[in-house]
Amino acid sequence: MIAQAFTAVRRMRLNMLLGLIIVGAALLIAVFGPWISPADPLQINLRARLAPPQAGFLLGADEFGRDVLSRLIAGARTSVTIALITVFVAVVLGASIGVIAGYRRGWTDRILMVFNDAMLAFPGLLLALGIMAVFGASRNGIIVALGLAYAPVVVRVVRGSVLSIREREFIEASRVIGNSEWVTMRRHVLPNCLAPLLVVGTMMFGWVILAESALSFLGLGVPPPAPSWGNMLNTARPHIAQAPQLILFPGLCISITLLGVNMLGDAVRDWLDPKMEGVA
Repeated sequence: MIAQAFTAVRRMRLNMLLGLIIVGAALLIAVFGPWISPADPLQINLRARLAPPQAGFLLGADEFGRDVLSRLIAGARTSVTIALITVFVAVVLGASIGVIAGYRRGWTDRILMVFNDAMLAFPGLLLALGIMAVFGASRNGIIVALGLAYAPVVVRVVRGSVLSIREREFIEASRVIGNSEWVTMRRHVLPNCLAPLLVVGTMMFGWVILAESALSFLGLGVPPPAPSWGNMLNTARPHIAQAPQLILFPGLCISITLLGVNMLGDAVRDWLDPKMEGVA
């Protein structure tokens, strides 16, 4: 048992460390991208069209002669910014609805959960595609679409936590001293939901990056010429035989970032809830 516990702790620390390094690197690149980018990601140089990696273009050039490394850095800024704002929107909206539904219960809970379950019946990406058809392809459209698509997941998680928290003694004490329901929910119920919110928010960060890349790949994301990892994959498809690096590098960026987010999310989950350790 001691050996198993030691192995589990070591695994959690390794996941936490590697996840923090990868996610931290992505965040730093997103923040300092304009200052570390070797060239203008929108600058066209037709003489360097589809150039392989070389001195002037460390990762090559795309079909318009634009520096791939600079576009990857700018794409990181786009993807990370959209993911952070989307997670914030989904968590705030979902947590608000989840707390109200779980605490008030009764008809309020039933009505809110009917709509929530109806949205959960659709896969997140499919629901986002439908919402994008209304808002159109834009950065704000992606944030609204993915925020609404992933909020029901947060609602379900928070509601489950609130149903347990509302029966505890300190909630009853808050009622006895005369606090209103809104004060009790804000001061005592919501703060005790932060642990599951942190876990689902961390995991959702990776979901949003993948979904944004998929939408951009389908032409429903950030419109060109603004770079994102997804639309870089889309525009590179016709040139995969001649310049495979145009597909390889954006794909690696997406894969490595998702790996880091998943490792960090697993470590956070194991840290906050040891009972869930090892559960996929």
